[in-house]
Amino acid sequence: MNPYDTTPHTPRPWWRTIPALLSLLALVALLSAVSLGLGFFVMIAAVVAVWVLPAWRWYAKLGATFGAFFLMLISAGMSGQLDDGEPDKSVATAQDTDDMGKETTSPATESPTQKLPDYTGKALDEAEKGARAAGFTPGRHDASVEGRPIVVRSAWTVCFQKPDTGAKSVAFAAVRTGEPCPSQDGGQLPWPTMPDVVGDTYNTAVKELEQAGIDLDSVTLDDVYLDIDAPTAEEAVEEGDEWRVCFQRPDENDEVTSTTTVHLDLGQWTDVDLVQECPSRKNTTYKIPANDPDYDGGGNNDSNKTTGGGSTGGDTSSSDDGSSSVGTVHPGSFCSSPGATGVTKAGTPMVCGPGSDGRNRWRSS
Repeated sequence: MNPYDTTPHTPRPWWRTIPALLSLLALVALLSAVSLGLGFFVMIAAVVAVWVLPAWRWYAKLGATFGAFFLMLISAGMSGQLDDGEPDKSVATAQDTDDMGKETTSPATESPTQKLPDYTGKALDEAEKGARAAGFTPGRHDASVEGRPIVVRSAWTVCFQKPDTGAKSVAFAAVRTGEPCPSQDGGQLPWPTMPDVVGDTYNTAVKELEQAGIDLDSVTLDDVYLDIDAPTAEEAVEEGDEWRVCFQRPDENDEVTSTTTVHLDLGQWTDVDLVQECPSRKNTTYKIPANDPDYDGGGNNDSNKTTGGGSTGGDTSSSDDGSSSVGTVHPGSFCSSPGATGVTKAGTPMVCGPGSDGRNRWRSS
């Protein structure tokens, strides 16, 4: 080659120059914003031109090819050409208008309120999970006037639900599981009230508690006589007509909440028992009058005790030495006549004498 050759070179056509190719790539972006199909067609032409016309290296041509593709996608996305989720407004308008010119509701735009199930009476956590699945944002608050914070949602039950169609949200009003729902959101809890069951048999008292809406699992039983053990619930049911309610807690007309324990103090007697009345107060008298520390062997010393010194099985009798026999007694119980004798149910002889505390008790003779 002659370095001194001054022959002029033939100029390259304009459509093969770099500015022309860059303008073609810019045209891809512009047309893609208007129409995705037209932009795609121009992108193909630009890619062919990049690989055929300029004397670029292969990696430069490959870069220009990817550049044209991404320009098309970015322009189409920014202009909404790639968003196919929006329905055709003209079609929707035609479907929502009937022949009489009245607008009707399209199935695609049906109110979400109709799709939300009724979760009244369900656990709050279950209700919130179902609401989210239906496209609603759940909220929660105490249905009672107390306005308590809700921490453990599984321990609360839905009383009311109020959906908001526009905001796609639903407000759940709930109470703690086991509590009654108020008559309206933010109202007082309608707790049952305690009936008066004093003097009733156990069977009758149970029926009255059930009618009042009180859970029988909250009822505990105790005795009123120191020498009679309290029955179990099963025993009280089996012998319910022999047990009488002498005392109750709470009192009549008091509220019985989910944390209230109902106490029934029972006395037991049959036709053969000497004592068939409730004592004046709990743990102050005995079923067997002779075992009462205040029993004097005769006369009326309490309106709720029988007269005479008898016990189950017979009357009080006197021996020649002046001591008296009171029949069947309970070992270790109090007695009021020193020297008096008796026997246990097993036939063991007992005598009334001072115990370790200085008070007279029945002990082995």
